[in-house]
Amino acid sequence: MDIVQILRNLALVGGTWILYLLILASILSLAVMLQKAIFFYRNRTSWDDFLEMITAFISKGDIDAAVEYTQRINSPAARVVLSGLINVDKGPAAVEEILLGKRISEKFKMESRLVVLGTLGNNAPFIGLFGTVLGIIKAFHDLAMSSNPNPSVVMAGVSEALVATAVGLLVAIPAVIAYNFFQRKVKEFVTQMETASKILLVYLKSEAKSDARI
Repeated sequence: MDIVQILRNLALVGGTWILYLLILASILSLAVMLQKAIFFYRNRTSWDDFLEMITAFISKGDIDAAVEYTQRINSPAARVVLSGLINVDKGPAAVEEILLGKRISEKFKMESRLVVLGTLGNNAPFIGLFGTVLGIIKAFHDLAMSSNPNPSVVMAGVSEALVATAVGLLVAIPAVIAYNFFQRKVKEFVTQMETASKILLVYLKSEAKSDARI
């Protein structure tokens, strides 16, 4: 049996198995959406209030109060600032590196599994289209092998095959919407982390200059 015959036999299986694959993909997509939604919900905070409080504590040089406050806030920006506050005795240069490392770590956690949504959003329509092609191949083969060829047989097969494309789009569209939404949340949190880091570094560098003059 040559390679063409092998591929033809595989194609004649039809596109039904593609539908099961897309159903599994949709379940995976929904699971990731739920996990990320819970993560961002638990890490939400009033950014304006946090910025006002942390700026006030740092401006006064009240590091202990700032540490106590950030320990009570569950957000990426608070965790980044806390990592710097508990290491202020190491100097601005060291704190800057610590803040950078913590920001990278927090961003990695926020972006984890988002690749699943991006991949499904980009590829689910093509998987559905592949199922449609397989279904059409099978429909025409069944027509050719039928003792009483009838165009309605082909139309029924094509109609069933097109379901795969529809399901592929049904999986892809929510995945793309969720991916874009969560990426926007990541950018928002990254901006907050960078802003909070700069506030702390400005204070530490100004304190270092003051000590140098003395």
